[in-house]
Amino acid sequence: MLTRRSAILGAAVAALMAAGPALAGDLNLPREKGVLVAPPYVMAHEQATTSGPKIVEFTLTIQEKPMVIDNDGTTIPAMTFNGSMPGPLLVAHQGDYVEVTLVNPATNQMQHDIDFHAATGGLGGAQLTLVNPGEQATFRFKATRSGVFVYHCAPGGPMTPLHVVLGMNGAIMVLPRDGLKDGQGKPLHYDRAYYIGEQDLYVPRDDKGNYKSYSNIADTMAETLDVMKTLTPTHVVFNGKVDALTGKNALKANVGETVLIIHSQANRDSRPHLIGGHGDYVWETGKFANPPQVDQETWFIRGGSAGAALYKFRQPGVYAYVTHNLIEATMLGGTAHFKVEGKWNDDLMQQIKPPGPIPAAATN
Repeated sequence: MLTRRSAILGAAVAALMAAGPALAGDLNLPREKGVLVAPPYVMAHEQATTSGPKIVEFTLTIQEKPMVIDNDGTTIPAMTFNGSMPGPLLVAHQGDYVEVTLVNPATNQMQHDIDFHAATGGLGGAQLTLVNPGEQATFRFKATRSGVFVYHCAPGGPMTPLHVVLGMNGAIMVLPRDGLKDGQGKPLHYDRAYYIGEQDLYVPRDDKGNYKSYSNIADTMAETLDVMKTLTPTHVVFNGKVDALTGKNALKANVGETVLIIHSQANRDSRPHLIGGHGDYVWETGKFANPPQVDQETWFIRGGSAGAALYKFRQPGVYAYVTHNLIEATMLGGTAHFKVEGKWNDDLMQQIKPPGPIPAAATN
């Protein structure tokens, strides 16, 4: 294990890791423990704050475990942060310090680390956090830029995409200290926030064309890498599984509520679309220092990034939230539902005549 670590990181990085304790000095700032929750939910947080910078402490525990990814029972040997795919959404404010303890229990098989796209230096933290089974590491970075950003495991070489597509990705939201703003500097507020992590999966098939199921990473590695090389996913899912966010798991809202939708894709491009709704305000690249686009029908999430959209629901009903590659949405699993309660507004939409026979005069 140690030999492999040195091979991946090199002597210079090993020296940097050896110097790690020097980073443990206190900044003489207040500390706050971030209480993480599993997606699609978002940890409790202030949308704006009048307090000064603080150190926000998070613990991410790596769990390697089998996860069912579709309604046929197909199982992959997932690698996860805190047991969910994607990992939980971390929240801090610009100017805060994010302190992350990465725990790799001795029961795991693989080395892991974490790369925060929100961080500056050291491969986003990956240089400082490569942990073998039975180890943990803590590092800290200053949240200098606001927005939503991806984090993922990055142990090096082909292991990086393998770990990412087997579940090791998530997002962090760094809010401006004075909250979100529109293009004219007017404050924006949301009543609910949901985090949707899109996952492309690459499952080998047997000689009959059926998906293979695996519970062990070593057993699937070679065949999964071969499928990955095709760049053609077998599943495109939200939050780890086909129908993870539909039916009884639909995301809830009420007419008149404004919902913040955070969407990440750690590996490939996506095109979120809310059928029957819009993006009132959209930070397509996920960076809150940029003015949001308005009135968007479909927006673009670049692979390896996260975006955010605000929408005020105006009608009740079930809204499908899809990746608008409709093949992926309808055939590979990329669909979620918002279930919205409230009173229907005929001024926005009204059925004038229900379906019925074509009048005879119209056919002559």
